Amino acid sequence: MRDIEELKLGQAMNAMNTHYPDAVRVEPINRHTLAVIVDNEPGVLARISGLFSGRGYNIESLTVSETEVARHISRITIVTTGTDAVIQQIKAQLDRLVPVHRVVDLTLQGQSLERELCLVKVAGTGEHRTESLTLAAAFGAKTLDATLNSFVFEVTGTTEEIDRFIGLMTVIGLVEISRTGIAAMGRGSEAM
Repeated sequence: MRDIEELKLGQAMNAMNTHYPDAVRVEPINRHTLAVIVDNEPGVLARISGLFSGRGYNIESLTVSETEVARHISRITIVTTGTDAVIQQIKAQLDRLVPVHRVVDLTLQGQSLERELCLVKVAGTGEHRTESLTLAAAFGAKTLDATLNSFVFEVTGTTEEIDRFIGLMTVIGLVEISRTGIAAMGRGSEAM
């Protein structure tokens, strides 16, 4: 009899996937890239960023550009993190804002294309100059400015590639960086 009770208890525990039935389940926090189509009018960006800050959500990257001049339509690309429930809540709240026409989670669409542009100023002489030029060439960076003791490079790539480039240039003599934030688009022939 005891064996049957233990078997039932074991099955119940396996069904709950834990030995602690009252344990709080923690959802994973994932990075999501959201594309938001909005009217290009004063205050729209403030309302969107206010929505995030007012609820304690973090914006990791934010880019905005007018995409349809005649219709005064802009595209905002937001990179944020959260559980699936939090991301759904963010999307729903963005959808409710009046100037928002559409919200698409590019992360859920599959592998979207994401790129970022970064300007990197590096100081150095002698060996460091040679190293910085070699690294820049390896990353496909363009030299925008060169003086006797510094370079300004333009590098484009994924966030991870940019981070790697910056990390390597830090060792050589990184002086300053300026990043655009992520521009993203879904793959295929379909429009957002």
